[in-house]
Amino acid sequence: MRLPYRSKLAAASVLAVLAAGAALADPSPDAELVVNEDVELVTRVAPGPAVEGVLTEVYSGWLYRESETRVMQMDDFDNPAMVFADQGLDMWDTVDGTEGKSCATCHEGIESMKGVRTSMPKMNGAGSDLWSMENFINDCRTNRMGAEAWKWNSNDMKNMTSAISLQSRGEPMKVSIDGAAADWWERGKEIYYTRYGQLELACANCHEDNAGNMIRADHLSQGQINGFPTYRLKDAGVVSIHQRFVGCVRDTRAETFAAGSEEFRALELYVASRGEGLSIEGVSVRP
Repeated sequence: MRLPYRSKLAAASVLAVLAAGAALADPSPDAELVVNEDVELVTRVAPGPAVEGVLTEVYSGWLYRESETRVMQMDDFDNPAMVFADQGLDMWDTVDGTEGKSCATCHEGIESMKGVRTSMPKMNGAGSDLWSMENFINDCRTNRMGAEAWKWNSNDMKNMTSAISLQSRGEPMKVSIDGAAADWWERGKEIYYTRYGQLELACANCHEDNAGNMIRADHLSQGQINGFPTYRLKDAGVVSIHQRFVGCVRDTRAETFAAGSEEFRALELYVASRGEGLSIEGVSVRP
């Protein structure tokens, strides 16, 4: 489809800004992420199979942030996301629904969720669908607890995913992309490299071709998702993976897919595979 002149001009302007953005936001060469002076997190890894030959090194988005933002994540008392994770911890033990159960009824302590975030998204138990963590949570709520499903980007859902993700902090990301997940991965890869919107931009245009550059006031990272859910200072709240996807697509001036859609779950799988080996950051802090 041919773009009207104004759309072409806008797209050209964005690309010019990207091209002119000096690498002022290159990943910090020597910053190390240690939380509470105790938990060492891996923020740089060699490329895994998904990005071999594409990236020379894989970087967490934490490395692209200003020092003030990085420091906030290094102490749980300074990390604003911890307020929401604590609310999720309280909800873990709260009975809800017609069955008189809480999450702890079946899973006991939330520590049992260690490692769960590292493999998300993954195929459901039946092997019939790719599920994000939000899908698994709602499956438990509706089928085991007799409770209402939470909306994907509701505060309750983001608080719970924050609390569960925190249990995997420091564990390496490793999603399965073979078997029944292979077709989903290929679909996600196609979406990643497809140009969308009036600006005709793909995920790769920003997070692969221009990682380390600046677009207006934004520092472009590799777009890794090991830090999600993340507290975004711009939004003064916790943001989910799909919530960020929605924002990115809208920034291209396109009609976006819905949070929780098949398209975004496929994209989540592909992007997660690009960050293989990076530590789950639990709940991170981003601009």
